[in-house]
Amino acid sequence: MRAIEYEVERQKEVIEDGGHVVQETRTWDDAKGVTLSMRSKEEAHDYRYFPEPDLVPVEIDDAWINRVKDELPELPVQRQARLMEQFGLSDYDARLIVSTKAMAEYFDRAVAVSKDAKLVANWLLGDVSAWLNNENKEIGDFQVSAEHLGELTNLIKDGVLSSKLAKKVFAEMLKDDKAPKQLVKDLGLEQVSDTGAIEKFVDEAIAENPQSVADYKAGKERAIGFLVGQIMKKSKGKANPGMVQELLKKKLQ
Repeated sequence: MRAIEYEVERQKEVIEDGGHVVQETRTWDDAKGVTLSMRSKEEAHDYRYFPEPDLVPVEIDDAWINRVKDELPELPVQRQARLMEQFGLSDYDARLIVSTKAMAEYFDRAVAVSKDAKLVANWLLGDVSAWLNNENKEIGDFQVSAEHLGELTNLIKDGVLSSKLAKKVFAEMLKDDKAPKQLVKDLGLEQVSDTGAIEKFVDEAIAENPQSVADYKAGKERAIGFLVGQIMKKSKGKANPGMVQELLKKKLQ
């Protein structure tokens, strides 16, 4: 490092003084903190390059090259391009997924089950990667099968689970790689998407919080957040958040 730093300054001075930096071998004098010229090297032959007589020429025909190409697996760059084109992933996400063969194969198996490839990518690069980093493990050591992760994303996509409830199910999957559908039943975590049931929670929240209702109608948009929180609390976090927002705004208007 010190030799390089010295050479940077020395060569700048040579050029600024109108000189020419010659190709040469230099040594480093650590005591004096300087480089010293040892011998000049003008051309490649000065390094005594010559053919190795014991290595015979090898001629490879096009047929052999094409056969080997056909036998190659999908390479990382090709896979990255496919994920971007086929599933609409960003360059950044696709690059992270193909960073290891095991991660890329896990993604493909999960997507084969899932209805939403981008959601799979979000979980894989988010919660799954966070757990692997915390546990200092690789995807090959991950106990949750790719198929079960794909199934979990379907439950979110179909409105069976909210993102918050999905994280609870995922935490249970880390303990025992059970099918997400079975865990949802075992834990009683099905998201409430019944309009009548949610409307009941909405009506109760409005009746119990007149001040927040008045604040919202007075133009304080933040007040609706409090009301949504009250409704979610009443439903024990199971109400479909999108439906809660829609019904609440409709009634407040």
